[in-house]
Amino acid sequence: MSFAFEVKKELTMLEVHPEHAKAELAALIRMNGTLSILDHDFLLNVQTENAAIARRIYTLIKDNFDVESELLVRKKMKLKKNNVYIVRLKSGCKIVLKELGIMDGMLYHGHVQNEIKNNKQKVKSYLRGAFLAGGSVNSPDTSRYHLEIHSSYEEHNNDICEMMQLFDMNARIHERRNGYIVYLKESEKIADFLALIGATGSMFKFEDVRIVRDMRNSVNRLVNCENANLNKTIDAASKQIENIKVIEQARGLDTLPEKLKEMARIRLNHPDVSLKELGELLPNGGVSKSGVNHRLRKLNQIAEEINQETSVQKKEI
Repeated sequence: MSFAFEVKKELTMLEVHPEHAKAELAALIRMNGTLSILDHDFLLNVQTENAAIARRIYTLIKDNFDVESELLVRKKMKLKKNNVYIVRLKSGCKIVLKELGIMDGMLYHGHVQNEIKNNKQKVKSYLRGAFLAGGSVNSPDTSRYHLEIHSSYEEHNNDICEMMQLFDMNARIHERRNGYIVYLKESEKIADFLALIGATGSMFKFEDVRIVRDMRNSVNRLVNCENANLNKTIDAASKQIENIKVIEQARGLDTLPEKLKEMARIRLNHPDVSLKELGELLPNGGVSKSGVNHRLRKLNQIAEEINQETSVQKKEI
């Protein structure tokens, strides 16, 4: 069972106020409904592959309208042979569509009615219906966060985006070959949207998994950073020891000033310790990290001079 399926299952079990239920039903019918003419009258079919959503549509119609409806089950014949559930209105289609702001007589209204868009509670219900009809959301276990709602028509897609922006969702729009989508990419916004449409349980699950996953990623980043720093320290120490040996072989460490001679011998005897620890190991102790680093740079410069002199001598020969 996918995470999106679990979210929709939770949403279909919510109880809502009748007026808000009509807003949800308006989205479900607008996005999943098809209208045809039978015996000089409208016939409305609302189709879905989700049995719980089909029952939800049937119940919303039955509880809010005095019309004749039925719930049918068909078997898909192509590709995946899943069941298809159809809620059919044989009578009263004009009344239902007019009250839901979808049609007025033969005139189709492409935009969501202002009565819904101007009422935040109805907006929440409409968005819940839109997600049930055409929404999907990635599991928080996946490598990327993504929630989207698909619409067949651009004007309706823009309305959904506008309603989501009422709650600062930072929603974005994208055109696809078969329609349009409004989508969210930020994990916090996805969690906010799930809470907004009433999927509180799914929101908590999403947040729990996301927090653990993000924490694990943070720990991995810290470990990688520490490993990188450790490798840099090891490389620097190896270079320092190599340079000190160059000085020792070419001139001898006793030719160095006292402080540099002490530093060179401590580094040779303790190749794995940090700069801070080197400062504490020096005879007088209490030399700062920057002081140790300064002395080591001096040793590196002397070694570079020796290497350059050696290189010139080889060329002269």
